[in-house]
Amino acid sequence: MTKNSKLQPDISDEELIKRFQDDDLQAYDIIILRYKDQLLNFAYRFLGNVEESEDIVQETFLRLWRNRHAYRQIAKFSTWIYTIAGNLAKTELRKRKRRKVISISDMGFEDKEYEIEDELANTDQDANSSLTEKIIQDAIDELPPRFKEVIILRDIQELSYEDIGSILQIPLGTVKSRVNRARLKLQSKLKDIDTPMR
Repeated sequence: MTKNSKLQPDISDEELIKRFQDDDLQAYDIIILRYKDQLLNFAYRFLGNVEESEDIVQETFLRLWRNRHAYRQIAKFSTWIYTIAGNLAKTELRKRKRRKVISISDMGFEDKEYEIEDELANTDQDANSSLTEKIIQDAIDELPPRFKEVIILRDIQELSYEDIGSILQIPLGTVKSRVNRARLKLQSKLKDIDTPMR
């Protein structure tokens, strides 16, 4: 018990998962604290919906709980957990495409979600920053899935090319090529928008 109550914050992820595999529940709690915000951001970049992203993160940690003994130290823990979250997000996107529930023309006024901002609380800079973020996210959403996932992992999650290759199970050269092509596609989408915003 004393071992469990004294987990250092600088302990490696791999040591934490090893302790969790040995039934140290505090190690599981620390893993959640370390990864929940990163994974939520990661899932949100795929799905663009906070509730669905929270569900993905919850399911990721549930799978971590159930499958903790499946992890082997041949891969970095971060690679393993991002792979789980990424697969879940991609599955959700496929389900969403199959559903394509109702077209916008079928929606009534009350069915649409509107964001009403408090103008007094926001400065022009905050508004511009939010608008820019939205424009970039929309441009990322329009990318084909293979480019979208690499740009999220590299430029938003800031993972190394090697980690991305492990998560997506593709060669390093392919990762670099996809990142470059994704950036070019994004630049071309965003250059048209740049002028009117000034």
